[in-house]
Amino acid sequence: MQNQEAREKERQLTRRGFLKMMGGIGLAGITATIAGCSTDPAGGKGWMPQQYQVASSYPIQVKGRVPIDPANPSITRDDKKCILCGQCIEVCQRVQTVFGYYELPIKNDITCVNCGQCTLWCPTAAITERDDIDKVVQALADKNIHVVVQTAPATRVALGEEFGMAPGTFVEGKQVAALKKLGFDAVFDTNFSADLTIFEEGTELIKRITGQIHEPLPQFTSCSPGWVKFCEYYYPDLLSHMSTCKSPQQMLGALIKTYYAKEKGINPEKIFSVSIMPCTAKKFEAARPEMNSAGKYNGKPQMRDVDVVLTTRELARLIKSKGIDLNSLSDEKYDSLMGESSGAGLIFGATGGVMEAAIRSAYFLITKQEPPEALLNLTPIRGLKGCKEAAVDIPGVGTIKVAVVHGLSNARPILEAVRKKEAPWHFIEFMCCPGGCISGGGQPRTSLPPSDQVRQARINSIYNADAHIYVKRKSHENKEVLALYEKFLENPNSHLAHELLHTHYTDRSKTLTVKKEA
Repeated sequence: MQNQEAREKERQLTRRGFLKMMGGIGLAGITATIAGCSTDPAGGKGWMPQQYQVASSYPIQVKGRVPIDPANPSITRDDKKCILCGQCIEVCQRVQTVFGYYELPIKNDITCVNCGQCTLWCPTAAITERDDIDKVVQALADKNIHVVVQTAPATRVALGEEFGMAPGTFVEGKQVAALKKLGFDAVFDTNFSADLTIFEEGTELIKRITGQIHEPLPQFTSCSPGWVKFCEYYYPDLLSHMSTCKSPQQMLGALIKTYYAKEKGINPEKIFSVSIMPCTAKKFEAARPEMNSAGKYNGKPQMRDVDVVLTTRELARLIKSKGIDLNSLSDEKYDSLMGESSGAGLIFGATGGVMEAAIRSAYFLITKQEPPEALLNLTPIRGLKGCKEAAVDIPGVGTIKVAVVHGLSNARPILEAVRKKEAPWHFIEFMCCPGGCISGGGQPRTSLPPSDQVRQARINSIYNADAHIYVKRKSHENKEVLALYEKFLENPNSHLAHELLHTHYTDRSKTLTVKKEA
């Protein structure tokens, strides 16, 4: 009997003993080779973050986590799910160069650019976007409120993944149909205001180049709120290079409660404005104190341009909670007034897209001639290379040199070149997230982190739609944008356009002590 108990005790493995044993075995040592399965360590290429791609041991992978402010408007963490694997540190420090780039102790601000890349890298979904679905559900249930929604370019090439479709599946019409089925009173396209951004930002660039305004070159794009906040934290001395244009989300938000309200005879105080975004930083952006232009215009300074931002993932959960089968829906179209868009507006969702769209229309605005075919397929600034550049000859101006950067670690050397006045470019597109908006922190977690294969599938879908689905490929062909200027804004960079569509930025360097480079 005693021998039997002893054998049973030997078979039992204490938790401490198990961990000790696992600590001494590399991953390669416990991986069985099965015929037909990948021999790549830890799940295959691009499936898990970098340190899981090589043999390692369990204790080394317990690394800690990034700090998250409980009041962070973009992301939140469920401590019960956190396994201290360090993936959030990995992406925040190595890919985005935010965590670890400031001295301790922190001041009055837990440094965060709100990009949400940590939500994509977290293997247990302990870190997620802050859920604002209930706010939208309550608004939709209130018959006294007119609920308007806009959808970003990148959502239509990712939403389908949450419903079993292949990465990059183009679901624009189904997404519109789902939103109308949910009960939104009007469904607009953020592509519309992306086209509008090209008019405003392109005009600003031309004025800088020709000396009509005394702001420095190169001009920086300002569509990505995570990038903007990064610049406010680490490079506030370069904010004069930033375009004063709001992002397309905020432009459309301001117009919904001014132009749209006026055209439809709706009290702007009765309008609830929602946006569907691939980006968690858009939640932060919508809450910025500067983003109340519609309120100031209407004499109600507390009115927000955009009331609630839902990520692509949140929209998927909302659709599922209402029992809507996205796959079975027939395509529907955006509502008129601010629903028309061009392929140029669509490609905003991919790295290099803002720049390519801007060049297409800048050429026209300067020369009054349609751009050559080569400018409709500007391949040097497409793709997933971290930093890209091109030179474009525009008659009457000369050679315009441009650069494209995505992922904040790639931004630093470019910004240092600008700081040292060694930058040869006139215009630089910065996108916070690797791959651009198609891989924003609110996109489906198809893989952890999204592999380049997934990113490329989404990008390919966007460029395919630009070339083959959208009839118009240049922002200056958007008739609803032209009508907006004719009826309301008068012309690009007008006084009213500046009042509603432009903003200023904040020096946040006093909220942290930037770590000096070794």
